[in-house]
Amino acid sequence: MSATLSLTWRLLRGGGRQGMLGTWLTFGAVVISTALLLFAVSANLAFDARAEHGAWRNPVAAEGDAVAIQATRWDYVRDTPILVVELAALKPGAPAPPGLPAFPGPGTTWLSPALKDLAGELPEEQLAARFGQVGGELGEQALVLPSELVAVVGLEPGDPAFKVKRDYGSASPTRIASFAGEPTDDAIAYQMLALIGSVLMVVPLLVFGGAAARLTVARRDRRLASLRLIGATPGQVAGMTVAEAVMVAFAGAVAGTLLYGLASPLLSRIPMQGGAWFVTDLLPPLWVMGLVLLAVPLLVGLSAVVGLRRVVVSPLGVAKRETPPAMRFVRVIALIAALVMVPMVSRATSVTVIVIVLGLAFLAINLAGPWVVGLIGRITAKRARRAHQLLAGRRLVDDPRAAWRTVSGVALTGFVAGFLGLLSPSADLLGTRDAHQLRLSGNVSVTEARDRLAEAKVKATVERRKDTLIVALGTGVSQENLDRARTALAGLSPGRSASTENDDGMVDGQLLTDIATGTIVVLAVSFLVAITSAGITAASSVLDRRQTYALLRLAGTPLEVLDRARRSETLIPLVIMGGGSIAIGMFCAMPFMFAGMNVRGLVTLLTCVAVGFAGVMAAGALSRPLLRSVTLNPAPRPD
Repeated sequence: MSATLSLTWRLLRGGGRQGMLGTWLTFGAVVISTALLLFAVSANLAFDARAEHGAWRNPVAAEGDAVAIQATRWDYVRDTPILVVELAALKPGAPAPPGLPAFPGPGTTWLSPALKDLAGELPEEQLAARFGQVGGELGEQALVLPSELVAVVGLEPGDPAFKVKRDYGSASPTRIASFAGEPTDDAIAYQMLALIGSVLMVVPLLVFGGAAARLTVARRDRRLASLRLIGATPGQVAGMTVAEAVMVAFAGAVAGTLLYGLASPLLSRIPMQGGAWFVTDLLPPLWVMGLVLLAVPLLVGLSAVVGLRRVVVSPLGVAKRETPPAMRFVRVIALIAALVMVPMVSRATSVTVIVIVLGLAFLAINLAGPWVVGLIGRITAKRARRAHQLLAGRRLVDDPRAAWRTVSGVALTGFVAGFLGLLSPSADLLGTRDAHQLRLSGNVSVTEARDRLAEAKVKATVERRKDTLIVALGTGVSQENLDRARTALAGLSPGRSASTENDDGMVDGQLLTDIATGTIVVLAVSFLVAITSAGITAASSVLDRRQTYALLRLAGTPLEVLDRARRSETLIPLVIMGGGSIAIGMFCAMPFMFAGMNVRGLVTLLTCVAVGFAGVMAAGALSRPLLRSVTLNPAPRPD
C-alpha cells in the first residue's frame, strides 16, 4: 500500500504544469460541490430546527389534569405580523415555555428582542401601549427566527380572552399538559418544501461531484494503461486511481467545508418565513460534516474506479485511443419509464413518493444524456458543411460521455428551471386586499371604540356589521395612524386584534413569497453548479486532448477552426439537451401546478435560462487561452 501511495504521489507531482492544472481543476470542483452540498443539507436541517423552536406554540393538549391554558392570536404593526401567545397557569409551579425563565404571571408580558426594540423605537401609542408590564426578553429557544415579533402575555385562568373562539389562523384556548408539542402545520409545509428543494439541489451536485473524478480522464487512462502494459496488476492500477482521487477529493472536501463555514453568516441573511436565520441553525452538526468528509471522497473514488474497466481489460486499446463501444438505447427507455411515472403522482401524494419520482427523473436524464449526445454527434457529423462542424460532430461521437459531462450541469439545471418555473407562485394570486379598513369581531361597543379613537386623535368612521366592528380610516391613511388605531382598539375585544383584509392575508401570502424565494435560491445554486461544471470540464477537455489539438495545429489547422469546433461541441448539445430538459421539467411539474403558470414564474424561468446559458458559454470561453497554450508544443508531456 505504501508503494502504491508513493507512486501515486510521484505521478501527481511529475505530471508537469498542465498535469497539475488538471489536479487543481478536480480540487476546485470538489470544493464547490462540497460547499453547496453542505448548504443543501444544512438548509433542510435548519427548517427542522425552526420547526422545533416553534413546536411549543402547538402544545400537547391535556386529556386529564392540565397545567396551563394557552391561546394565540395575530396582531400587526407596520404591516408585520406579531404572534401573541396568551397563557395562564392552572397549577402552582407550572413549567415555563421554552425561552422563559419562569411562567409569566398575570399582567406580565415577555417580548422577543426584535419586538422589544421596535416598541422602543415607535411612539408608545403606536405599539408599546398594547402590552402591559414587560417582564423581559424571550430567549432564542422560543423564536423561529431572530427578527420574529412575539409577545407572551400572562393572564388569569378566568380571563375573558379564554372564553372566545379565535379567528382563522389563530389557536383557540386549549388546556395543555406540557409545551413539548408538535411542529405546526406551517412548519411541516416548509419542511416538505425544503426536502423537495434539497433533492433538486443535491442530485445535480452529486452528479457534478462524481464527474469531478472523471476530469482529465483521458490523461489518466493513458498513463494507467502504460503502467498496465509494463506489468502493473489490475489491483495496483485500481489502487493508484483510488488513492489519487481520494487524496484530491479529501483535500477539496475539507476546503469546501471551511468555505461553507465562512459563507454561513451571509447565507443566514436569505429571507424566509418573514426574516433571516440564526447562524447556528445553518451550521450543520459535527456528525453531518464528518459524513460529508467521508462521503465526498468515497463518491469521487467510486466514480474514478468506474472508468477503469477499459484500462484493466484492454490497456492496449486505451493506448491506441480506440473508440469505446456505442451505448445502448436502454438508457432512453429508462428515461421514458421515469416519465411515465410522473402523471401517477399529484399534490395529494406523499412527499416521499414525490421526492423518489423527482430523483428517478434526475438520474434517468443523466443516464440517457450520453446516448442523446452521441446521436447529436452522428447527425452533426453527417450534415457538416464546414470543418469545425465535422470536428465537433466526430468529437461528440468519439466520446459522448465526456461531452455530456460538459453540458450535464446545464441539462439537470434546465430540469430544475422547468420544474420550478411552473410552480413559482406569486402573492398576487391572492388578489388585491383592503388595507385601510380595520375589522374587530366580538361584542364590541361602537361608542367606546369611537371614544378610544378620538382620544388617540384618529379620524375614522365606526359602524357595526353583524358581529364585526368596521373602522374605516380612509384610503390615504398613513402607517402611523393605522398602528395608532390598532393600539387604541387593543383589549376592546378580549382574545382578538383589529386587522385589515391585507393583514389577514399576510400569513398565506408569506408562504407564496417564500416559495418564490426558495425557487430563486434553488435555481441560483443549480446554475452556479452548471456554470462551474461547464467551465471546469471544458478546461479539462482541452487538457485531455492537448496532443490531438497540437498535432492538428501542426498539420495546418487554424486555431480559430479548433476553437469554433470546441465551442460547437458544447453549444449544439447544450441547446438541444438544455431545451429538452426544460421541457421534461415542465412536464414533471404539471401534476403539482397551482393555478396555471403566472407571469412571475415565466419571467423567472426565462431569466434564469438566459443567464445560465450565457454563463455556461462565458465559462467555456475561458478555456480558449488554454487551447492556444496546448497547441504551441506538440511534444509528449511528462505524464
